[in-house]
Amino acid sequence: MASLPKPIEALVVELNRLPGVGPRSAERLALHLIQADSIVSNRLAAVLVSSRKQIVECDECGGLAEKSPCTICSNPSRDKRLICVVERAVDILNVEKSGAFRGTYHVLGGKVSPMNGIGPEELRLDELEKRLINGEVKEVIIALGTDVEGDATSHYLAKRLSNQNVEVSRIAHGLPAGSGLEFADELTLSQALEGRRELEVE
Repeated sequence: MASLPKPIEALVVELNRLPGVGPRSAERLALHLIQADSIVSNRLAAVLVSSRKQIVECDECGGLAEKSPCTICSNPSRDKRLICVVERAVDILNVEKSGAFRGTYHVLGGKVSPMNGIGPEELRLDELEKRLINGEVKEVIIALGTDVEGDATSHYLAKRLSNQNVEVSRIAHGLPAGSGLEFADELTLSQALEGRRELEVE
């Protein structure tokens, strides 16, 4: 049985590393790119390299942007009294699609997960606390998934921020158990934000 040439196999391996791309999809994409006009693959490569160079992390919220601060943090019409805490930068896009939130965001960069060696010190928690110093923020809304790590991180945050003179709440119903924001549609996220509840510290 004939095998793929080594360069194509290498491309398949790299494409298979992308989220949501399985081995068969990776192979189909690789073969398409190799057999397509060279202009197509060259343009894709150029855009990928260019985008990677042009996108930066917002110094304030940690979101993806063309410049820092990002368009959300620098928008005077956003409610600076509200900060929605999310796990990853892409989660900001998911919440924005719901159209239900007009505050600002803060990307943690992960969740507390001792099994994976991720403790609170690996997350952007110090940066979050610095944003609370001036007293402008009145509520921190935790929008993390409903899995074990999401629950643990939410409770840790509530306890850590309990002396910061801010209300700490968590998005409510509508998110399937054990899932993240990327699996929720706009209406579900909107309802979850509207039905958020205050997190109590034990």
